Amino acid sequence: MTHTTSDTAWPGNIGAITLFVEDLEATKRFYVEVFDLPVTFEDDDSAVFGFGNTLINLLRTAAAGELIDPAPVAGPDSGSRVQLTLAVADVDAKCEELAARGVTLLNGPMDRPWGIRTASFRDPGGHIWEIAQ
Repeated sequence: MTHTTSDTAWPGNIGAITLFVEDLEATKRFYVEVFDLPVTFEDDDSAVFGFGNTLINLLRTAAAGELIDPAPVAGPDSGSRVQLTLAVADVDAKCEELAARGVTLLNGPMDRPWGIRTASFRDPGGHIWEIAQ
């Protein structure tokens, strides 16, 4: 296969992931308290957090339509279609820390058949986060 683009780094790192949320304030508070992160940018419709080299943009669902039109914006009860994974050194210790911050786990900690120990939880917007060691 011939590479025809002049950008040799394609596709490169993911710069940002936008998550649609109904309650921006509650979800922003969750990210500040659970992930212990500062807001790096915010306006009336969004709040952005830095996860290493990737930005997570929380965007009010009401503002999402113009971003993805003509695709529809799915509601929070339509089921999960994404899982975001964070690497941690000790899943069990991180689960204890998350519980102390008021997070309820969906599952785990558990050893997966493929050799990874994981646990999962949901943010107020319904997005699934996994921690894995």
